[in-house]
Amino acid sequence: MPKDKDLKRLARERMEKTGESYTTARAQLLAKRSLAGERLSETALAELAGMSTEALVRATHHDWSWWLDYLKGVPFKTKEHREITRYVEENFDISAWWVQSVVIGYERIVGLREIGQSRTGSYEANKSKTLPVPIETLFNSFGDATTRGQWLPDVDWKVRKATPNRSIRLEWADGCPVELWFTAKGDAKSSVQIQHRKLASKEDIARIKEEWTARFEDLKRFLAAQS
Repeated sequence: MPKDKDLKRLARERMEKTGESYTTARAQLLAKRSLAGERLSETALAELAGMSTEALVRATHHDWSWWLDYLKGVPFKTKEHREITRYVEENFDISAWWVQSVVIGYERIVGLREIGQSRTGSYEANKSKTLPVPIETLFNSFGDATTRGQWLPDVDWKVRKATPNRSIRLEWADGCPVELWFTAKGDAKSSVQIQHRKLASKEDIARIKEEWTARFEDLKRFLAAQS
Protein backbone atom coordinates (compact mmCIF):
# COMPACT_ATOMS: atom_id res chain seq x y z
CA MET A 1 0.00 0.00 0.00
CA PRO A 2 2.72 2.59 0.85
CA LYS A 3 4.39 1.91 -2.49
CA ASP A 4 1.08 2.46 -4.30
CA LYS A 5 0.59 5.78 -2.48
CA ASP A 6 4.14 6.84 -3.30
CA LEU A 7 3.61 5.98 -6.95
CA LYS A 8 0.43 8.04 -7.12
CA ARG A 9 2.19 11.01 -5.52
CA LEU A 10 5.20 10.73 -7.81
CA ALA A 11 2.98 10.36 -10.87
CA ARG A 12 1.07 13.54 -9.96
CA GLU A 13 4.34 15.40 -9.39
CA ARG A 14 5.60 14.24 -12.79
CA MET A 15 2.31 15.35 -14.40
CA GLU A 16 2.83 18.88 -13.09
CA LYS A 17 6.40 19.01 -14.39
CA THR A 18 5.92 17.39 -17.80
CA GLY A 19 2.28 17.99 -18.69
CA GLU A 20 1.80 14.26 -19.26
CA SER A 21 -1.45 12.49 -18.47
CA TYR A 22 -1.60 10.54 -15.20
CA THR A 23 -1.55 7.25 -17.12
CA THR A 24 1.57 8.24 -19.09
CA ALA A 25 3.35 9.59 -16.03
CA ARG A 26 2.60 6.44 -14.05
CA ALA A 27 3.76 4.21 -16.94
CA GLN A 28 7.04 6.12 -17.21
CA LEU A 29 7.71 5.72 -13.49
CA LEU A 30 6.93 2.00 -13.60
CA ALA A 31 9.22 1.58 -16.62
CA LYS A 32 12.06 3.31 -14.75
CA ARG A 33 11.57 0.99 -11.79
CA SER A 34 11.62 -2.03 -14.06
CA LEU A 35 14.74 -0.80 -15.81
CA ALA A 36 16.41 -0.22 -12.44
CA GLY A 37 15.84 -3.86 -11.58
CA GLU A 38 12.86 -3.50 -9.25
CA ARG A 39 10.56 -6.51 -9.33
CA LEU A 40 7.15 -5.28 -10.47
CA SER A 41 3.91 -7.14 -9.88
CA GLU A 42 2.32 -9.07 -12.73
CA THR A 43 -0.51 -6.52 -12.71
CA ALA A 44 1.95 -3.64 -13.14
CA LEU A 45 3.78 -5.46 -15.94
CA ALA A 46 0.53 -6.10 -17.81
CA GLU A 47 -0.37 -2.41 -17.40
CA LEU A 48 2.95 -1.36 -18.89
CA ALA A 49 2.74 -3.89 -21.71
CA GLY A 50 -0.82 -2.92 -22.61
CA MET A 51 -1.88 -6.57 -22.76
CA SER A 52 -3.61 -8.69 -20.12
CA THR A 53 -1.70 -11.55 -18.55
CA GLU A 54 -4.65 -13.88 -19.12
CA ALA A 55 -4.61 -13.36 -22.89
CA LEU A 56 -0.83 -13.66 -23.00
CA VAL A 57 -0.79 -16.96 -21.10
CA ARG A 58 -3.52 -18.42 -23.31
CA ALA A 59 -1.51 -17.62 -26.44
CA THR A 60 2.09 -18.19 -25.31
CA HIS A 61 1.81 -20.30 -22.11
CA HIS A 62 3.88 -17.72 -20.21
CA ASP A 63 3.08 -14.54 -18.26
CA TRP A 64 4.80 -11.15 -18.48
CA SER A 65 7.14 -11.93 -15.58
CA TRP A 66 8.44 -14.96 -17.44
CA TRP A 67 8.87 -13.12 -20.76
CA LEU A 68 10.61 -10.20 -19.05
CA ASP A 69 13.12 -12.48 -17.31
CA TYR A 70 13.66 -14.51 -20.46
CA LEU A 71 14.23 -11.63 -22.86
CA LYS A 72 16.38 -9.71 -20.40
CA GLY A 73 18.61 -12.78 -20.18
CA VAL A 74 19.15 -13.11 -23.93
CA PRO A 75 22.55 -11.64 -24.88
CA PHE A 76 21.42 -9.45 -27.78
CA LYS A 77 24.26 -7.54 -29.42
CA THR A 78 21.78 -4.70 -29.85
CA LYS A 79 18.23 -4.15 -28.70
CA GLU A 80 16.81 -3.55 -32.18
CA HIS A 81 13.13 -4.43 -32.50
CA ARG A 82 13.67 -6.67 -35.52
CA GLU A 83 16.45 -8.57 -33.78
CA ILE A 84 14.29 -9.36 -30.76
CA THR A 85 11.34 -10.23 -33.01
CA ARG A 86 13.45 -12.57 -35.11
CA TYR A 87 14.73 -14.33 -31.99
CA VAL A 88 11.20 -14.94 -30.66
CA GLU A 89 10.00 -16.11 -34.09
CA GLU A 90 12.82 -18.63 -34.34
CA ASN A 91 12.48 -20.03 -30.83
CA PHE A 92 8.75 -20.05 -30.08
CA ASP A 93 5.83 -21.58 -31.95
CA ILE A 94 3.42 -18.65 -31.71
CA SER A 95 1.68 -16.59 -34.38
CA ALA A 96 3.26 -13.51 -35.95
CA TRP A 97 0.75 -11.28 -34.16
CA TRP A 98 1.68 -12.70 -30.77
CA VAL A 99 5.38 -12.43 -31.56
CA GLN A 100 4.84 -8.70 -32.09
CA SER A 101 2.68 -8.44 -28.96
CA VAL A 102 5.36 -10.09 -26.82
CA VAL A 103 8.20 -7.96 -28.18
CA ILE A 104 6.29 -4.68 -28.07
CA GLY A 105 5.07 -5.46 -24.55
CA TYR A 106 8.64 -6.20 -23.46
CA GLU A 107 9.87 -2.93 -25.01
CA ARG A 108 7.18 -1.00 -23.14
CA ILE A 109 8.06 -2.68 -19.84
CA VAL A 110 11.75 -1.78 -20.11
CA GLY A 111 11.02 1.79 -21.19
CA LEU A 112 11.95 1.60 -24.87
CA ARG A 113 8.55 2.87 -26.00
CA GLU A 114 5.19 4.10 -24.68
CA ILE A 115 1.84 2.53 -25.48
CA GLY A 116 0.95 3.79 -28.93
CA GLN A 117 4.54 4.80 -29.69
CA SER A 118 7.16 3.09 -31.86
CA ARG A 119 10.85 2.70 -31.03
CA THR A 120 11.62 5.65 -33.33
CA GLY A 121 9.37 8.03 -31.41
CA SER A 122 6.54 8.11 -33.96
CA TYR A 123 3.12 6.74 -33.09
CA GLU A 124 1.15 3.72 -34.25
CA ALA A 125 -2.44 2.58 -34.10
CA ASN A 126 -3.46 -1.03 -33.59
CA LYS A 127 -6.86 -2.50 -34.31
CA SER A 128 -8.08 -6.08 -34.61
CA LYS A 129 -11.21 -7.87 -35.76
CA THR A 130 -12.39 -11.46 -35.52
CA LEU A 131 -14.81 -12.62 -38.21
CA PRO A 132 -16.75 -15.88 -38.83
CA VAL A 133 -14.84 -16.89 -41.98
CA PRO A 134 -11.87 -19.20 -42.69
CA ILE A 135 -8.47 -17.57 -42.65
CA GLU A 136 -8.11 -18.07 -46.42
CA THR A 137 -11.26 -15.98 -47.01
CA LEU A 138 -10.17 -13.24 -44.65
CA PHE A 139 -6.68 -13.04 -46.12
CA ASN A 140 -8.08 -12.92 -49.66
CA SER A 141 -10.35 -10.01 -48.65
CA PHE A 142 -7.21 -7.94 -48.11
CA GLY A 143 -4.69 -9.62 -50.39
CA ASP A 144 -6.70 -9.76 -53.60
CA ALA A 145 -7.04 -6.29 -55.11
CA THR A 146 -10.35 -7.01 -56.87
CA THR A 147 -11.95 -8.44 -53.73
CA ARG A 148 -10.57 -5.65 -51.56
CA GLY A 149 -11.98 -3.03 -53.89
CA GLN A 150 -15.49 -4.30 -53.24
CA TRP A 151 -15.44 -3.38 -49.54
CA LEU A 152 -12.54 -0.92 -49.36
CA PRO A 153 -12.92 1.32 -52.44
CA ASP A 154 -10.90 4.48 -53.01
CA VAL A 155 -8.06 3.37 -50.73
CA ASP A 156 -4.70 3.31 -52.48
CA TRP A 157 -2.00 1.07 -51.05
CA LYS A 158 1.06 -0.73 -52.33
CA VAL A 159 1.76 -4.25 -51.14
CA ARG A 160 5.43 -4.66 -50.22
CA LYS A 161 5.32 -8.27 -49.05
CA ALA A 162 2.58 -10.85 -48.59
CA THR A 163 2.80 -14.25 -46.93
CA PRO A 164 -0.42 -16.17 -47.70
CA ASN A 165 -2.75 -16.54 -44.72
CA ARG A 166 -0.13 -15.02 -42.42
CA SER A 167 0.80 -11.39 -43.05
CA ILE A 168 0.81 -8.45 -45.45
CA ARG A 169 3.17 -5.48 -45.37
CA LEU A 170 2.04 -2.47 -47.35
CA GLU A 171 2.45 1.25 -47.86
CA TRP A 172 -0.63 3.44 -47.34
CA ALA A 173 -1.48 6.28 -49.69
CA ASP A 174 0.12 8.80 -47.31
CA GLY A 175 3.35 6.80 -47.19
CA CYS A 176 2.72 5.29 -43.76
CA PRO A 177 3.69 1.62 -43.45
CA VAL A 178 0.89 -0.73 -42.43
CA GLU A 179 1.23 -4.33 -41.32
CA LEU A 180 -1.54 -6.92 -41.15
CA TRP A 181 -1.34 -10.24 -39.33
CA PHE A 182 -3.86 -13.03 -39.79
CA THR A 183 -4.65 -15.75 -37.24
CA ALA A 184 -6.93 -18.77 -37.59
CA LYS A 185 -9.36 -19.16 -34.70
CA GLY A 186 -10.72 -22.47 -35.97
CA ASP A 187 -11.94 -23.82 -39.30
CA ALA A 188 -14.57 -21.11 -39.75
CA LYS A 189 -13.27 -18.18 -37.71
CA SER A 190 -10.20 -15.97 -38.06
CA SER A 191 -8.86 -12.59 -37.03
CA VAL A 192 -6.85 -9.77 -38.56
CA GLN A 193 -4.63 -7.37 -36.62
CA ILE A 194 -3.79 -4.00 -38.19
CA GLN A 195 -0.75 -1.96 -37.19
CA HIS A 196 -0.77 1.49 -38.81
CA ARG A 197 2.70 2.92 -38.20
CA LYS A 198 4.68 6.19 -38.36
CA LEU A 199 1.80 8.44 -37.34
CA ALA A 200 2.76 12.00 -36.48
CA SER A 201 0.89 12.42 -33.18
CA LYS A 202 -1.18 10.74 -30.48
CA GLU A 203 -4.25 12.42 -31.97
CA ASP A 204 -3.70 10.42 -35.17
CA ILE A 205 -4.03 7.18 -33.20
CA ALA A 206 -7.67 7.86 -32.28
CA ARG A 207 -8.48 8.96 -35.82
CA ILE A 208 -6.96 5.87 -37.45
CA LYS A 209 -8.65 3.53 -34.97
CA GLU A 210 -12.01 5.16 -35.67
CA GLU A 211 -11.46 4.79 -39.41
CA TRP A 212 -10.57 1.11 -39.07
CA THR A 213 -13.62 0.49 -36.89
CA ALA A 214 -15.79 1.72 -39.76
CA ARG A 215 -13.80 -0.27 -42.35
CA PHE A 216 -14.13 -3.46 -40.36
CA GLU A 217 -17.91 -3.00 -40.31
CA ASP A 218 -17.84 -2.62 -44.10
CA LEU A 219 -15.78 -5.82 -44.33
CA LYS A 220 -18.19 -7.65 -42.02
CA ARG A 221 -21.17 -6.69 -44.19
CA PHE A 222 -19.29 -7.65 -47.38
CA LEU A 223 -18.36 -11.11 -46.07
CA ALA A 224 -21.90 -11.70 -44.81
CA ALA A 225 -23.28 -10.86 -48.25
CA GLN A 226 -20.81 -13.23 -49.90
CA SER A 227 -21.87 -16.15 -47.71
